[in-house]
Amino acid sequence: MIKVRSITAMTLGLLIAASTAFAGQSCDEAYGHGSKEFSVAAGSPGEIGLIEALAKVFAADNDARVCWRDADSHQALKALREKTVDMVMTTAPAAEKTAVKEGWATQRTLIGSNEYFIVGPVTDPAGASGAATAADALLRIFNVEEKFFSRGDNSEANKREMQIWRQLSATPYGKWYIPVHDDMAAVLDQANKEKGYAMTDSSTWAMMKSDLPNLKLLFKGDKSLMNACHALRQPDGATPGAAMAAKFIGFMQSKPGQKIILIYGKSQYGEAVYDIAAHAAHYED
Repeated sequence: MIKVRSITAMTLGLLIAASTAFAGQSCDEAYGHGSKEFSVAAGSPGEIGLIEALAKVFAADNDARVCWRDADSHQALKALREKTVDMVMTTAPAAEKTAVKEGWATQRTLIGSNEYFIVGPVTDPAGASGAATAADALLRIFNVEEKFFSRGDNSEANKREMQIWRQLSATPYGKWYIPVHDDMAAVLDQANKEKGYAMTDSSTWAMMKSDLPNLKLLFKGDKSLMNACHALRQPDGATPGAAMAAKFIGFMQSKPGQKIILIYGKSQYGEAVYDIAAHAAHYED
């Protein structure tokens, strides 16, 4: 079953069960039983199980073992720079380009994407569904001070939300604006219980929406909400797993890899939970 992984719920068992290919770092999950180990740091693609789906096929064909470490883009790139991980999957294009330019990352490859949605009460008292842009949607919520649930955790999703508030020159504050300080699943659960608004990634929404009867999708499609995912790895020879990481990135970009992404989630949710690279390329700068 595809599920949104909660690291807090599975830490005790999984952190003991696996270890990375080097530096004594722990895996949050590991896939495959091969002799060629490498590690990947990523957030959403690992949390929704997409890395697992890709890694199991790759590992079986390449005598590999894939160690996934849960990390947001900032944490993942920091680990790459410090050479404590072989590769990353991130959604921070400016930082990724800097990493390649400075020489501590290579093979930056577009893998796929998801996007952010604005969801809220079925009655939509703020009228967010009539907005022309994402900024307009948040401004409508701001103006009427309807409950809005934010991750409030400095994650990539939270940073994207705050970028939009800054674009509006608005400071969300007051009883109506509620930082949850937790992951996206927790934000959606609370918004559903209290019939409030939230900004969520499309992958988590696809996987949870059937359990959120008080919420509906109100706004999507703004380019500012697109969330392209790139893979990057260590330069050749920089870490023991760099060569296998290079092969894994090539596999994810290949037709077989992209097919896994294309169909992932369809059997359970009736739709894919991630978009392929060809779709994401339309929104690249």
